[in-house]
Amino acid sequence: MKFLAGHTVGIDLGTTYSAIALLSKDGQPVSLLNADGRNITPSVVLLGDEQVVVGPSFERISQESPDHIVEAVKRQMGNKDYFVVYQQKKLTAEFLSALILKKLKQDGEKSIGPITNAVITVPYYFNDVRRKATQDAGRIAGLNVVDIINEPTAATLAYAWMKGELGRSDLKQESKTILVYDLGGGTFDVTVVRYTPTQFRVLATDGDVMLGGIDWTKRITDHIAEQFFRKFGDDPRNDPEAIRNFTVECEDAKRALSTKTQVPLSVYFKGKTLTLQFTRKDFERMTSDLLQRTRDTTELVLQQAAVDPSVLDEVVLVGGSTYMPSVELMLSEVCLRTPSRELRPEEAVAQGAAIHAAILEARENRGTEGLSELVTARLRAVKTNDVNSHSLGVKVSSPEDRTRKMNHIMIPRNSTIPFSISQRFVTNSANQKTIHVYILEGEVSDPDACTQIGDFRIVGLPPNLPANSPVEVTYSYDSNGRIHAVAKELTGNRVATTEIVRDSGLTDQGVNDFELLAKNYQVE
Repeated sequence: MKFLAGHTVGIDLGTTYSAIALLSKDGQPVSLLNADGRNITPSVVLLGDEQVVVGPSFERISQESPDHIVEAVKRQMGNKDYFVVYQQKKLTAEFLSALILKKLKQDGEKSIGPITNAVITVPYYFNDVRRKATQDAGRIAGLNVVDIINEPTAATLAYAWMKGELGRSDLKQESKTILVYDLGGGTFDVTVVRYTPTQFRVLATDGDVMLGGIDWTKRITDHIAEQFFRKFGDDPRNDPEAIRNFTVECEDAKRALSTKTQVPLSVYFKGKTLTLQFTRKDFERMTSDLLQRTRDTTELVLQQAAVDPSVLDEVVLVGGSTYMPSVELMLSEVCLRTPSRELRPEEAVAQGAAIHAAILEARENRGTEGLSELVTARLRAVKTNDVNSHSLGVKVSSPEDRTRKMNHIMIPRNSTIPFSISQRFVTNSANQKTIHVYILEGEVSDPDACTQIGDFRIVGLPPNLPANSPVEVTYSYDSNGRIHAVAKELTGNRVATTEIVRDSGLTDQGVNDFELLAKNYQVE
């Protein structure tokens, strides 16, 4: 980790909204406002004929062709098959995310000056490929990404810091156990954390990178579109512009139902208008299975953490979708207490990332100019322990059938990191010339159902090496959640190691090329 001259910020790169924050001189995390004076920016990219607009107004969007609008790109991070063609160039999810980051950086610099370093948040359940893609996006945007931090960890930092507890070595070192329920626009995480004033560690986590508020909105949109089709015979789902307008109306209705029991909903298509009263009861009924998925995950994480709900000190809500009353009611039933709304759900993650950034700076003896001795001491006193969100394994031959391959898990999910383990395996056949090691992320035994995040080879094995010769494989997670692997053939002491060459994501040259391209795009 190397800091560059300039400000260091925390960034929540969200599916539907993004935010940027900084730890102020008085030790409080402060959200930086965008050009519109708002503390959150829609994660929407408009690829116009003459310029790129990030977070455009609905009025501006309505004037553009639907194929010029890019939304929810976070769900595509790490997807090597995803791209958008713009000005005869293929733009990846990393590049499009970089445009959002560039906008946040650009707007933030108007109030605080040059921003060079950033901590960017990701859902706990992002795998290594998605994390690498997020780092690449930061680099393309011209940011020095000093760390990637999990969103619930950031929210916990914000919660404990703002309560005046975190980093206080003068306080009694009593532990608290909290559950962080993070339901954003496009992703979901739930995490159980135990912390004292000077240390916190994650006990268990789980989530879904394809579940969020946009799925609740889509349920309403599909329902209203079906009602329109039944009444008028015209199906708005076949018209991209119409369904986009329907979605905007349904999103507004969803938000209104957080404070009202029913709202009028009116949609227009091909000269016809459908108007109806949409109730909270209807909304909750048609989305009950989505909420149940988050409930199942919450109960599973409590079980994996070996924490009885009755001993929780707090349930913390993060993410804009937690404003839905059904979320609070469900969590009250599961966790036996009313969830806390002390944090602003849409700002907490960015603010926690800003605190984490300040902690890293304090450890490097920089960035503390102007801070009081108490704040600096608090930052330096914090120690964290995280866990891995995905099991890490190696592809091996089944002991029962050498022709069948299986995922042998070496580091189970929810292991405290940093973590390192060595295990011995054997070669498959006599006189093997090479040993090919496949690194897998996943929970199941079928390698094809896991994510291959890298592979490497041991070459130059001793001649006439017999079958079943021993091979030692060492896997490790470092403190930043990055993965390392080493393999050693013990007969001839041949060693191979890897930085993990991913078959997904961008190469360094690809990142550099996109970084140059991004400089040519003026982001409004």
